[in-house]
Parts: sequence; structure tokens; C-alpha cells
Amino acid sequence: MRDVNGGTIFDISVENTIGVTCPASQVPAAGPTWVLPDALRRQSPPDWPEVAEIEVVRHYTRLSVLNHHIDKSTYPLGSCTMKYNPKINERATAQPGFARVHPETPDADCQGALQLIWELARDLAIITGMDEVRLQPSAGAQGEMVGLLMARAYHRRKGEDRRRVVIPDSSHGTNPASVTLSGFEAVSIKSNAQGLVDPEALAHVLDESVACIMLTNPNTLGLFEREIVRIAAMARAKGVLLYNDGANTNALMGLARAGDMGFDVLHLNLHKTFSTPHGGGGPGAAAVGAKRHLVPFLPGPAIIKTAEDGGALFARVAPGPESIGSVHPFFGNFGVLVRAYTYIRSLGAAGLKQVSQDAILAANYLRARVKDAYDIPHPGPCMHEFVASASRQKKSGVRAGAIAKRLLDFGVHAPTVYFPLIVPEALMIEPTETESKERLDAYADILLQIAREVEQDPEHVNSAPHDTPMLRIDEARAARDLDCG
Repeated sequence: MRDVNGGTIFDISVENTIGVTCPASQVPAAGPTWVLPDALRRQSPPDWPEVAEIEVVRHYTRLSVLNHHIDKSTYPLGSCTMKYNPKINERATAQPGFARVHPETPDADCQGALQLIWELARDLAIITGMDEVRLQPSAGAQGEMVGLLMARAYHRRKGEDRRRVVIPDSSHGTNPASVTLSGFEAVSIKSNAQGLVDPEALAHVLDESVACIMLTNPNTLGLFEREIVRIAAMARAKGVLLYNDGANTNALMGLARAGDMGFDVLHLNLHKTFSTPHGGGGPGAAAVGAKRHLVPFLPGPAIIKTAEDGGALFARVAPGPESIGSVHPFFGNFGVLVRAYTYIRSLGAAGLKQVSQDAILAANYLRARVKDAYDIPHPGPCMHEFVASASRQKKSGVRAGAIAKRLLDFGVHAPTVYFPLIVPEALMIEPTETESKERLDAYADILLQIAREVEQDPEHVNSAPHDTPMLRIDEARAARDLDCG
């Protein structure tokens, strides 16, 4: 007997089954209409699955719940800000004027779309304290590269050939990769005992060969860089730019602005802080902001607002002569920008501030709930996320990866593990503001239960997961071979 609840769509195909029946055409055939030569045409019909509509619906509905996603349950993936995406964002994006606009549409015929891009850029500039924002990059990592290319162009205009970029040892993994890709040399400095950038260590490497300092604030330990104003002053004294990886902006909205801290350039991940679809390889969108002295180097095109006959007119303008150019066709995944705009305008200034406050509260509450069962390398208040350590559990033979897999049995997603690298057996947890106290308590209870299981039956944890559609897999092979069947 066939398993109709498993396998691929081809496995449930039944010959001569019809999914959709159309009436016979009332238009007489006009004769052969092929314009392709015989060598390029199929000689037999494609091997499509033959499945009734109801079976198609059931098949893909079943597949939709096999993978974990934020609409299914808690997803506290540290550093990733996996927050709920309000469905009003989807309704706004589905408006015909947004959903059907073509990139080649003349400016006069897509004024609404251009106005949205212009207003979103202004909103993001206000939120971050930047003088101007462009919505060119297709993702945060590309935003990093854009910021670094702008730094290179800035120094070259000054006649300086600076080759080094300073990053802390707690940086996001994309930071050193972006540095190298942009033609720079990464120089790593160690964090101090508090998990923060050590100004004394920074002073030892900061000289006229350094193009910029690349920092995430709050950093990847979930800690605010308390010496950021001093660091910014040290950078300025050496003619060094200060770059902000804006991945953790969810902790700052309405509370602090990168531009006010002394940052010269930043990127934002719209899929994180501003609640657009996240994961699955796309769609992506990001933003890059700059202070006034770096604005000429921003990528284009830009949107400008002019007045004509008493009304506003929005137009695309090509990048200027000092710009690093265009890094994405048109404005990339425009639908993501519509979602971010809707999110910001739905919440308003007070709502965005509450988002950050609630995210900080949620992380600190969860940290306090589990601190007696797991090591907390940097105790004390955190921002929007915190890093625990399974070093205590490792002594019983259970590592962080096994705890992550055991979490899956409870229908929740694991935190980020083994990152940042400076924390052994790291469990990086970011609950976000969209999880209720009840959900936070449930997650904490599960972590505490797993800690007890480690003491009583470590093998049960090490053999997890036990109840997921896919059990333990060869992870090394999975990283190299997509067909792991």
C-alpha cells in the first residue's frame, strides 16, 4: 500500500488523474503555430505528476509544517532576530500598485512606489541617526561590503591607501569575509573580561594604515559597548572611519542611534529588525546609511523629491561621480521594502521604542530563568539577546549541539550554537519581543528539563532528536551533498 502522506508529489501520482478540467475551446484552431525548429521541441510530453487538486493541497500543506518557522512556534535563533512578521505587511505588499509594478515603469507612472522608497529611507535615517540612507543592497552581508567599499573610496579620495580593518573577536562571521572580499586585511582584537571592545587593545593596532573599525553594537554577546563614544573619538583622531554592523538594531530603536554614537556608516538587515520574511535564502533587502562626509559614495540610484505645480514629484537619479555605483538591479526585492515600510508606519515612533524595550525585557527574563542551570559567561543585564554556555553539561558528556537537537523534540527551535566563538559551548538565545511571557516560560522550562536530563540520562539527550520527521543525519555530508536521502 502506498504511503499517501509521505514522499514527493511524484510518489502520489496516479495515471489519468486530472487536477483541473477546462472546457473545450470555442476558438477554431489556426493551424501549426510552432516557431521553434524540431530539434528544440519535445518529442514526448513532460513527466508531470497526475494528482487531484485536493491531494496537491494536502501534500504541500504537510510539507509546510515539516520545517520549523516563526508562524509555527518559538524560534529564538540568536543574532538572527527571528521575529513574527505581522500579516498586515503581507496585505500591503499584495496591493496591485506594489505587487504588479515593473522595474522599467516610467517614474511618472509609479509615483507611489517611489514615494514609499523615499519615505522608508528617511525613516531609517531618523531611526539610526544617519544623514542619508539608500536601499540598494540585497542583504545584510552585501550591505557590509557596500560600507567597506565606501570607506575605501573615501580614503582614496584623500590620497590614502589604507589596507586594514579592525574587528573584535566577537564579530559576526560575515564581517571578516566582507573585509577580505572588499580588498582589505582583517585585524582582530580580543574582547576584555566583560565581553566588550578593550580600548587599550584597540590603541595598539590603531594607526594610519587602518581604514575603519567594524563593530556591532550591541555586540554578539548581547552586550552594549559602553566605551563606544571613546572608541569613536580614538578612531577620529587617527582618521579612521567607524562602521556599524546594524544586525542588532532591534535593541536600539528609540533608545540609541548609531549616528549619535559616532558611527560614520552602517547597514541594516530589514529582514531582522523591520520584520520582513526571513530565511530560505531570500527574498533579501538591506539598507546602507551614511553621515554627510560619506554620502557622495553611497550606491545609487537615489530617489529625490521635487515640487512641480504645487505637488510632490519623485524621481530616480543616477549615482554621482564619487558613488561606488549600483550594487543591485533597480531596488531589488521591492516587496520586502513595502513590508518594512508598513511595519514602521504601523508601529510609529512609540511602538518601535516599545519593540526594543520588550525585546530587552524578554532576553533578560529568559536569561534569569536559566542562569542557575547553564553557565552565563558574562552575567548581568543584557540587551536583546544573551549567550549561555553548556560547559557544565559538557562535563557530563553532552555538548551544546546535542542540547539543540533535544530542543527540537519539544516543538521549538534551538538557539544558535557554538557562536560567538569566544564562548565555549555557546548557546546564543534571542527570544525577540514577539514571544509572550507564557512562551518564554515554556522555553525556559524545556531548557531546565534538558539540563536535568543531562544529569540523569545524558545518552537520551545525545541521541536526540527522537520525534522529528528527520532524525540524526550526517551533518558533514549534509553540508556538501544536498541529496541526503
